[in-house]
Amino acid sequence: MPQFPLPLVRAALRPMYRLTLNPRLSYPMRRRLLELAAPIQTLPSGTVVQQTALAGRPAERITVGATERRTAVLYLHGGAYTAGSPATHRSLAAHLAAATGSAVYVLDYRLAPENPYPAALDDAVAAYLELITEHGVDAASTPIAGDSAGGGLTVATARRLADRHGVTPAALGLLSPWVDPGSRTVPFDRDTVLTTGWVFPSADAYLGGGDPADPGFAPMRGDLSGLPPTLIQVGTTEVLYPQVSEFARRLQAAGVDVRVTEQPRLWHVAHLQASLVREAAEAIVDLGAFLRSHMLAEPLVGDGR
Repeated sequence: MPQFPLPLVRAALRPMYRLTLNPRLSYPMRRRLLELAAPIQTLPSGTVVQQTALAGRPAERITVGATERRTAVLYLHGGAYTAGSPATHRSLAAHLAAATGSAVYVLDYRLAPENPYPAALDDAVAAYLELITEHGVDAASTPIAGDSAGGGLTVATARRLADRHGVTPAALGLLSPWVDPGSRTVPFDRDTVLTTGWVFPSADAYLGGGDPADPGFAPMRGDLSGLPPTLIQVGTTEVLYPQVSEFARRLQAAGVDVRVTEQPRLWHVAHLQASLVREAAEAIVDLGAFLRSHMLAEPLVGDGR
């Protein structure tokens, strides 16, 4: 179990993120530094990581304990659409696999600026469709979860799946979702993890020459009706807190079954530190219980290979 005091971990993270997410570094350098730091966040005992692919993109299939599972979760990592990978989010995904009793598939979707919008969205939609058609599960038992940019991508993916494919995921788990990347309205310019000097240029890199009001890019600006049951977890001291709070209000107004958990002591996607901080681990347990409550048991799911 996590054993470090929360204030100590928070204090250590601030300089680490200032280094790894320094906007003066190149995008490849930021990605490399994040992956080098990732092993600090350890895996639960019994974790099995299998390299696989979804719709032609690399992915990791993560289980804890038995490798055959009756349910699956598609997980979309954060990183402002310009960084992050299955490696950076392996610990979080493994804790989620333990909490859900499911196989968690972490997609290595294409990143900006090399691959601007809608590359990430195209990859996520195709991955979910392949998951439910070729890996032994169906949409009624398969949620999507994601953090930060991956949280916004989760909403955009669910919207496109419904609108273009008639598919509704079982539920959505959103950790501090970045649902309006084009917005420049923030309460302050930095928190423990994020700085506007990093996220604003990353949003521009992801948008490319697109329209910042495009709901595929900024799902908060689109139709939210008909989305599946949704859990949002967000820290109250985050740069994104006002945006996430407004998004939750719009979900409620659209008739979506939404539950919001505000976390006054935790920072942006503290779930990444579930192996270090008890409160972060408890947040993943809560997320896992929510997703599990919306899953239907299906035939055993192997590794899909």
